[in-house]
Amino acid sequence: MKMLRVIPTVLKQIKRSPIRTSLTLGGIAVAMFLFIMVESMRTGVKAATEITANDTTLVVYRENRYCPFSSRLPQYYEDRIEKIDGVASVVPIKVHISNCGASLDIVTFRGVPRDSIQHAMAKDGLIVDGSIEAWERRGDGAIVGSALAKRRGIKVGDRFSAAGIEVFVAGIQETEQAQDKNIALVQLPFLQEAARKGGTGTIVTQFNVQVDNPNELDSIASSIDETFAHDEHPTSTFPEKAFVGRAARDIVQLSEVAGLLAWGALAAVFALVANAVALAMRDRVRDHAVLQTLGYTGWLIGWMVLLEGVFIALAGGIFGGIAAFVAVQLGQFTMTMEGVNIEIASDPTAAIVGVALALALGMFAAMIPALRLARTDIASCFRAV
Repeated sequence: MKMLRVIPTVLKQIKRSPIRTSLTLGGIAVAMFLFIMVESMRTGVKAATEITANDTTLVVYRENRYCPFSSRLPQYYEDRIEKIDGVASVVPIKVHISNCGASLDIVTFRGVPRDSIQHAMAKDGLIVDGSIEAWERRGDGAIVGSALAKRRGIKVGDRFSAAGIEVFVAGIQETEQAQDKNIALVQLPFLQEAARKGGTGTIVTQFNVQVDNPNELDSIASSIDETFAHDEHPTSTFPEKAFVGRAARDIVQLSEVAGLLAWGALAAVFALVANAVALAMRDRVRDHAVLQTLGYTGWLIGWMVLLEGVFIALAGGIFGGIAAFVAVQLGQFTMTMEGVNIEIASDPTAAIVGVALALALGMFAAMIPALRLARTDIASCFRAV
């Protein structure tokens, strides 16, 4: 029980140096904010590009083309793809974006056939406002992803324009899929004629293909490419997440480099806690001598020092974790490149991991000064005064 009864004393010691404590807490909070933001980005990249056993979608693109503006495929390819063994459904899609570079605020329009809207929506997609029927009644209707609607402040019945396209919001789709939260689904003929880039009429950007067996993704992709290998418009077919990773390669590389910043943030937490504890120990030599005179053992004083490092790291980690989580939740940040979206993960996992790491680093940083003080006798403390 003695180990718990000293907690009020430890908290009072932390409060005795308010300026130093505040600066240390602020530094730890900033470092953890940076760490959690980087980890959230890396988690989003992993979720968007890591193929799982349940993935059943292939993306058929024009061979050696990357930006949606440069990928042009005849719409009649749809009939030939449907005849390939293992193909469950095919949706021709026209993609239109404002630019192909990486950006945090790009609106992606996807034009799909009117009778393919159910296949074009996310697997877990739910219309939370408006209706598909309203979308079908209007040639310029759009079903807008929830994140895009929130970011642009639009609702059903509004008109909004982006990338030279003006649409009427007929529905809002709620989904957990990053590729569907930030798009506007419109009718294919409307987008083909309105975009005026990458061809009109019977030209599309890509085909999204659903397969019956996820284990046959690679073989079906090869069959599709072989079918059009000698046509005027040869294709390159990839699983959807592999396609996202290929299109957003710069963002993927950026996330890998950002991992170095995360390690740097953890190193900063360790250094800040170690520095704060070392300065506190230097200032409290007289106090430790008095405590030993009053009957506090060296190991109990060492435990108090360890608690001090843990409390400082934990408080800073919590402040930084909450700030990062709130920033991600409110910002709904999405990185878009070449028509694909990678969302910065908004679940609390990264924040919880960050706080746990801050706690562990705080304990580790304070351990050496605590052990050293625990082994110091009262005479040494008085000689140091």
